[in-house]
Amino acid sequence: MSAEIPLPRRLAAEFLGTAALVAIVVGSGIAAQQLSPDNVGLQLLENSTATVFGLAVLILVLGPVSGAHFNPAVSLADWLAGRQEGVGLTGSGVLAYTLAQTGGAIVGAVLANAMFDQAALQVSTHHRITSGHLIGEFIATAGLLAVIFALVRTGRAAFAPLAVAAWIGAAYWFTSSTSFANPAVTVGRVFTDTFAGIAPSSAPAYIAAQFAGALAGLALIGVLYPTRVKDRLPQ
Repeated sequence: MSAEIPLPRRLAAEFLGTAALVAIVVGSGIAAQQLSPDNVGLQLLENSTATVFGLAVLILVLGPVSGAHFNPAVSLADWLAGRQEGVGLTGSGVLAYTLAQTGGAIVGAVLANAMFDQAALQVSTHHRITSGHLIGEFIATAGLLAVIFALVRTGRAAFAPLAVAAWIGAAYWFTSSTSFANPAVTVGRVFTDTFAGIAPSSAPAYIAAQFAGALAGLALIGVLYPTRVKDRLPQ
């Protein structure tokens, strides 16, 4: 991401990217329910496959504008990691990104509902809180942050679309929570009472686990890759 790109353009990219991401997650979840009503495993496969492909494309398209965070935990980590080096988002930038991402996530859920001729405005009744789910969210988010910053600090940021999408796709299956790993997406998914939804009472604990995981992932990167190199493609 170029720091010279005006903030309004970057916020537009974050809003659009997060809206599209949630529309993909929710829309593919609704489609999966309709296509495979009696097979939850197949529903998850359909949902995760669409998410992996969609996320990779969104990072490729919007990454040059805003960095393609689409995730308040990533934006916060960008600020924390860049404070000593004078790079990354400012504190006010993190707040602006978070508001754009959260607003986009809600819009994405509403659009997905409407695309499938359901009530546009819904509130989920899908309760997801267990200790295992929260551990899953912690691990999924910690891993996501570790993947992103490991690539950045080793000069391989060009591989982020593939690596980030691959991690999220894998975490769909190996975590009990199916890897939300994103506070804004969690808020957005409150507004769909479908396969991908999460009840409002479950969302705060998920978000807390995600931010805790993000800090843990960033701390791990500080141990493994304490210094940053200039981005470059491998020779």
